[in-house]
Amino acid sequence: MQNPNVVSRLNRLPISRFHKITLLAVSFAYFFEFADTNTFATTAPKLIKLWGVTVDQIAYVTSLSFVGMFLGSLAAGWIADRWGRKKALTWTTVWFAVFSLTSVFSWDVVSLGFFRVLTSAGLSAMTVVAVIYVSELFPAAVRGKYQAYAIVIGICGTPVTNLIASAVVPLSDWSWRLVYLWGAMGLFFVLFIRHLKESPRWYESMGMPERADEVLREIEDMVSAEKGPLPAPEAPVAVAPQAKAHVRMLLQKKYLAPTLLLSLLWVTQTIGFFGYSSWAPTLLSKQGFSVESSIFYVALTTVGAPLGSFIAALVSDRFERKWSLAVFGTAIAISGLLYGLTFNPIMIVAFGFLVNMFERGYTAVAYAYSPELFDTRARSLGTGVSYGLGRLSNAIGPLIIAALYNGSGYQSVFIFIAGTWLVGALAVAFFGPKTRVRAAAAVETASSQAAAGSSDAPR
Repeated sequence: MQNPNVVSRLNRLPISRFHKITLLAVSFAYFFEFADTNTFATTAPKLIKLWGVTVDQIAYVTSLSFVGMFLGSLAAGWIADRWGRKKALTWTTVWFAVFSLTSVFSWDVVSLGFFRVLTSAGLSAMTVVAVIYVSELFPAAVRGKYQAYAIVIGICGTPVTNLIASAVVPLSDWSWRLVYLWGAMGLFFVLFIRHLKESPRWYESMGMPERADEVLREIEDMVSAEKGPLPAPEAPVAVAPQAKAHVRMLLQKKYLAPTLLLSLLWVTQTIGFFGYSSWAPTLLSKQGFSVESSIFYVALTTVGAPLGSFIAALVSDRFERKWSLAVFGTAIAISGLLYGLTFNPIMIVAFGFLVNMFERGYTAVAYAYSPELFDTRARSLGTGVSYGLGRLSNAIGPLIIAALYNGSGYQSVFIFIAGTWLVGALAVAFFGPKTRVRAAAAVETASSQAAAGSSDAPR
C-alpha cells in the first residue's frame, strides 16, 4: 500500500525548476496532442473536393478514431502501471507522432482512416498518462492549477494548427499533407526525457520503496539547492504492500461510483467537444461557406481555448472542482446552441470563441478532478477506463451527427451537442464528490488505514 511518507514529502516541496521543467515537457506533449486531434477535421473539407469523400465517410473515419482512443486509453493504464509513468508518457507521445507522420503518405480515405486510428490510440493514451503524471508529481495544494497551466500551453496547439491549416491546405492538391507533418513534430518530446523523473508514488505502489526514496532524494536535492532547506517530512508509516490492480476491482463499492460518474463525464465531454470541433469546418462548408472561410472561422474560434485553460488555472484550486465543472458545462451548452442558430460570420466566430473557451476550462478542471477520485492503486486503471469509455462513446457520436444532419439539418446537430453538455453538467453537480478540501493524499491515507484495519478508517 502507498506509504503516506512519499505523499507528504512531495506535498511539502515548493514549486521549483524541477516542477517547471516537468510542466514544460507535459505541455509540449499536450501541444502536439491537441494539434494532432484536429488535423483530420481541418483537412476533411479539402478531401471532400479532392477525393470525393462523403459526410458518411468522414463519420466512419471519426468513429473508428474514437475506437482507437478507447483502446489507447486502456493500454495507457496497463503501460503506466507496468512500466512506469515516465516511460509510458514517452512511448505514447512517440507513438502518436510516428503515425501522424505516416498519415502524410496516405493515398485514399481508407489508408488515412487506418493511420488516424493508430494516431488516435496514441493521443488518448498520452493524455491519460500525462494526467496521472502531473497528479503524482505536483503538490496537492496546487495540483489543479498546474494541470490547467499545462493545458493553457498545450491547447495553443489547436489554434496554431488550425491557422496553419487555413494557410497551407488551399495552396495545392497535396499541401493538406503538411498538416499531418506538423502533427508529427511531437517526436521532439524525446529531448525532454533526461530531464524527467519517474513518479516516486509509482515506485512505492510497485513495492520498490528504495527506488522511491532514491528518486525523492534526487528531487529534494534539486529543490533544496534552489529554494533552501525543506520542512521535515512526516515519519514513515509501515503499511502492507498492494495487490496488483485488475479491471474487476473497479466493481468494488468505493471504486464503482467514481468510475461510473467519470465515465459519464467523459462520454458527454467527448461527444460534446468532438461533435463540435470535428464537424464545424465540414458543416460550415456544407452550408455554403468556402473551404478557406470555414477553416479560417474555426481557427479564429479556437483562439478562445488558451483563455479558457487560464481561467481554469485561476479557479481550479480556489473553488470546488465539481461546481466549476457544472458552471463550465452549462455555459458550453448555451454557447454551442447559439452557435448553431446563427449563420452570421461574426456571430459564428463569437459564439465559437465562447464554446472553445468554456470547453477548455471544463477539460482542464476535469483533468485535475478525475485522478483525485481514486487512490494510487486504482488511479491509472480508473482514469484510463473512464476516459477510454468516454472516447469509445464517440464511435457512435459522429454517426448520430451525420444522421441528424442528413435527416434534420445543420441546427439539429448543435441542439444535440448542447444537450449532451447539459447532461454532463447536471450529473457532476448532483452526484460528483467534493475534492478541493480533500487532497488526494488524504484519500490514499484513508485507504491505507482501511487496509490496515485502523479504527480511524472511513467505512
